[in-house]
Amino acid sequence: MHAARSFLPVLLLLLPALVQAQPAPSAAELLARSIAWHDPEGRWATGAWRLTLAETAPGEEPGAATVLEIDNGRGRFVWSTERDGARLRGELRGDECILTLNGSTEIAPAEREKHRLTCERLPKLRNYFTYLWGLPMKLRDPGTRLDPEVRETTFEGRAVRALKITYAEGVGSDTWYFYLDRETSALVGYRFFHDEAKGDGEFIPLEGETTGGGLRLPRQRSWFTNQDRKLLGTDTLVAIEPLER
Repeated sequence: MHAARSFLPVLLLLLPALVQAQPAPSAAELLARSIAWHDPEGRWATGAWRLTLAETAPGEEPGAATVLEIDNGRGRFVWSTERDGARLRGELRGDECILTLNGSTEIAPAEREKHRLTCERLPKLRNYFTYLWGLPMKLRDPGTRLDPEVRETTFEGRAVRALKITYAEGVGSDTWYFYLDRETSALVGYRFFHDEAKGDGEFIPLEGETTGGGLRLPRQRSWFTNQDRKLLGTDTLVAIEPLER
């Protein structure tokens, strides 16, 4: 017993060194941890959900909710909202595009232009919404380049770990940094540059979480310019519901 007590001070002296000797997680490990936090059951690749969003911009009245249906297993995407008293809906089923205005597929060219309700725009909306609301799972898509360096930094005054993402030619041209909580690896924000040397682009702090259908996604994202911290808008994920097939 006496020998054990005499060895205790030595252990206490060695403990900080042992803790520091633990290898830091790699970029790939951190990404896997972040995905496990937000998609703990691994459903994103084949699952289906309905997302209800509230989108606001400075100086504008809050608009009607935007509702998305994302079915990754079947390659189906639906976007619907109400603007200027009109109900807009667009659906992609593989290569098929279906547009409706106030429930009708008969849409005059002037109305298509007024509401920007076109089959050329709908795939862009799909790519935009599924990328942002599918993070960090979308960071495993083909053409995504994960920089092996893990950056210890701060984001909005918070100590975080950062992952740098670039994209193969033809996939994307922006440079992204994703900021992860040091304990849980949950996303706390991200930043992108069109030209990092110029400091352009935007940064997006995240707040809260919305859960549903096996997912745990950031509840609120606010968009600011990198150069002058101007608020551009805020998106809130009001609800996530699993879709029945």
